[in-house]
Amino acid sequence: MCGIVGYIGREEAAPILLYGLERLEYRGYDSAGIAVYDKGKLNVAKAVGKLKNLCELTDNGAKVSGCIGIGHTRWATHGQPSTDNSHPHLSGSGKIAIVHNGIVENYMKIREMLLSEGFTFKSETDTEVAVQLIEYYYKGNLLEAVSKAVDKIEGSYAFGVISSDHPDELIAVRKESPLIVAYGETGNFIASDITAVLKYTRNVAYLEDGDIAVVKKDGVKFYNSYLKEIQREKAYIDWDVEDAQREGYQHFMLKEIYEQPKVVKNTLSAHIKDGRIDLSDTLLTPEYCREIKRISIIGCGSAYHVGVVGKYLLEKYTRIPTEAVLASEFRYTDPIIDNHTLVIVISQSGETADTRAALREAKSLGARTLAIVNVVGSSIAKEADSVIYTLAGPEIAVATTKAYSAQLAVMYLITTALSSTRGLISAAEYDEVLAEMLRIPGKIETVLSDREQLQHLASMYFNNSSIFFIGRNLDYAISLEGSLKLKEISYIHSEAYAGGELKHGTISLIEPETLVVAVATCEKLFDKIISNVKEVKAREANVLCITQNKSFNAASAVTDNVFTIPNTHEMLTPSLAAIPLQLFAYYVALDRGCDIDKPRNLAKSVTVE
Repeated sequence: MCGIVGYIGREEAAPILLYGLERLEYRGYDSAGIAVYDKGKLNVAKAVGKLKNLCELTDNGAKVSGCIGIGHTRWATHGQPSTDNSHPHLSGSGKIAIVHNGIVENYMKIREMLLSEGFTFKSETDTEVAVQLIEYYYKGNLLEAVSKAVDKIEGSYAFGVISSDHPDELIAVRKESPLIVAYGETGNFIASDITAVLKYTRNVAYLEDGDIAVVKKDGVKFYNSYLKEIQREKAYIDWDVEDAQREGYQHFMLKEIYEQPKVVKNTLSAHIKDGRIDLSDTLLTPEYCREIKRISIIGCGSAYHVGVVGKYLLEKYTRIPTEAVLASEFRYTDPIIDNHTLVIVISQSGETADTRAALREAKSLGARTLAIVNVVGSSIAKEADSVIYTLAGPEIAVATTKAYSAQLAVMYLITTALSSTRGLISAAEYDEVLAEMLRIPGKIETVLSDREQLQHLASMYFNNSSIFFIGRNLDYAISLEGSLKLKEISYIHSEAYAGGELKHGTISLIEPETLVVAVATCEKLFDKIISNVKEVKAREANVLCITQNKSFNAASAVTDNVFTIPNTHEMLTPSLAAIPLQLFAYYVALDRGCDIDKPRNLAKSVTVE
């Protein structure tokens, strides 16, 4: 998703904007630009490609003077990457500049109206339509013009607007796309992500849908869609700026892989008190847990894969019918949902557009909703009936690792708590599972300590054009995630299959020396997956097996390479099996020279459908 940053204050804006855009690079972009007011006019600088091109163009901001400005990193949706299509966009008079995240769905209709009124356009974007519409309504009051324009706009948006007629104010407006206001000592900010301004302040306010903020150097006022002044509470960000920096690691992804023991420990510890799982601050009260008749888990990408793990665990340990559904498909399946259905929505950012739309659909059908998110104050966290935060801290790399592991930890807590409340797990097994949960962070550290083996394995297979992952039950869910990580950052074609599906067509893709990664941690299904291994070995495939220590001898007898994880309770194997797959993907991408933290065509948070 694109990035927005804005500043108004007593310091030069351009260096602050460029720094903020650098902090937002992880979100994905193909061009960048800034607009700064100085001496009666708006000065715009834009460049295609990496942010360094914009920094060179502006001499790191020195060539663009002024103390109020807006900046943007664009990920192309309407029109190819070009300076004309890059943000910020100017109105026809050159008096108004805008940056925008989201999509104006009715931009063609508005564009035709504006063309009939004599307006002209320089770009192919929906965003230029928005700034021209603001100018259409502008009669000297910028706030009123912005309000009238957004009233006509359909879709999702976060706008930052400045005008040469109003050099003392920066206007921000939000609908279904994240935007914050931040309060600094030398001025105030807007941003799509706190990381853009954390160097300068920890005090923020979150805009809600329909909010319009008028930001001045010495204060901020908030208005609703009727331009009635409202209040928004300040929040304090308690994580350090170092958490959003590499700290000596070559890539954010590697740093975040190594943060997983701490993240899982923090997430578990927040909900384990006096030797018991405590979810009393959520809707999962004992009374409600006994009323649940059906569970739907909704997510996209890795969050969906956590949902697949959840399906297997919840059905096994709670005997509640459970489905994992892709958020982008949920609304179009005519879901069978009622007031006895628990809908769990999972999103790292808490802003994922499809997941948020599915949440609203579920609520409209009467379901109770529980969100698992990482970002406090995010849209999904606010709209769900209840929320469990994953405490993963800022995740910068596009390919999720630590947020995924934290989501798995929450799924274990929910499963065990539900099973206990419904009387389906004995006290002895409850204690065993809980004790083993608390050992998982240490066991993740054990897996991480053997990264050299995975680095060596990656060096053997990084030139493969296709890599397949197979598994059964929980191992199939982990295979889905392992395959996604590999294709996301290495650009190798990769697919994951349930082991039993090989003979139903997929095995025709196996050629000599094709790499097949077999995840074999489920003890009850170990012999089944080994049979699948033998099938692909008969077609001369190379097989890398991920299994528990206790199965090393059996696995090594029939595979080319084996990586073992510590033995653990069957419920918890996904947390350990995911780690070697993350590291394998990382080192394969490293050997291929890929841009690991910012893979092509991908954005960290997908806030448009």
